Amino acid sequence: MEYLPNPWRGSGLPDTGNLVAGSVADDPDLVMRLLGLCPIYKPTPVQSPAALACQLGVAAIHFKDERGRMGLGSFKALGAAYAIAKQAYLQVGDRLKDPNIAKTALAGKTFVTASAGNHGLSVAAGARLFGAKAVVYLAQTVPAAFQDQLQGYDAQVVIEGENYEQSMAAATQVAAEKGWILLSDSTWDECLSGRDVMEGYLALAVEAVAQLDSPPSHIFLQAGVGGLAASLTAYFRLKWQDGPKITVVEPEAAPALMDSIRAGKFVVSTGPVSDMGRLDCKEASHLALKSLAELADGFMTLDDCYVKQTIASLDRHGLQASSSGGAGYAGLCAAKEAQIAKLDADSRVLIILSEGPTDG
Repeated sequence: MEYLPNPWRGSGLPDTGNLVAGSVADDPDLVMRLLGLCPIYKPTPVQSPAALACQLGVAAIHFKDERGRMGLGSFKALGAAYAIAKQAYLQVGDRLKDPNIAKTALAGKTFVTASAGNHGLSVAAGARLFGAKAVVYLAQTVPAAFQDQLQGYDAQVVIEGENYEQSMAAATQVAAEKGWILLSDSTWDECLSGRDVMEGYLALAVEAVAQLDSPPSHIFLQAGVGGLAASLTAYFRLKWQDGPKITVVEPEAAPALMDSIRAGKFVVSTGPVSDMGRLDCKEASHLALKSLAELADGFMTLDDCYVKQTIASLDRHGLQASSSGGAGYAGLCAAKEAQIAKLDADSRVLIILSEGPTDG
């Protein structure tokens, strides 16, 4: 385990010359408006197992449980599907609430992306809902079960590359060649669609603020490219200001954010393949990095084996999760063991259980 207090908290990265302009959205109004038109939308629950809090010696642990989100099994259901719905709304406006208009609002358009699994499902579901096509590039390391699920949503699946970065490069190339819409969950020079994806995640934060009686003292947020962590942090700071101490948790094998924070500028990380498949990203989202550099309190990396062993304890509380989905909880445990982040008997902790037990 490595923990890095954020030296840029409050000021932001000193060198943003190689990052795209813009910022992470923190206004959820359009997100909630469009979700209000979705018949299957409902807030996910918060689980607060008292026995687990007692075991760890804190006052409370609140798990925002995303495993049942809109039938897709993870928080990602709020991202790409919202970004596609936003494009449909820009095409037809409030007529989107008419199912007959909605199902053809984006007819003739093709969305293409790369994914470690869940983001692709969100793209596929959103495209089908509004009459568009979806093409999803998967790296060779992505579990085969995701390919089957994607095809169940009528997506075309292409296996390309040894890792996420290579599959995204392939998706970017085909988008340019065929005029398809590249819908990434990240942001970089040639692609800003990830900003809308991050905007969709604000719904999760809105729900959490409404569901908790008081602000948490600590929040542990797992990160791959950083989109979820950045979006939630932006909204939590807006509503709860500097109260919660926010720690971002990454795989030791993929420290994309921590490496850039340490360098004071965007850098590309290297490392072996991580078992935390959805977090195994070597390049941070530009907008997410800028936002987290200013708003997060610290960055932590964890070994794959530690995460897997630690989250196994969640099973007895009915909170089964993959290594990717439970990494925030593993971060809490590591911080408690190492006596960092000032956790004590009065601490109230918020964790995002971002997906079920889907690793492998």
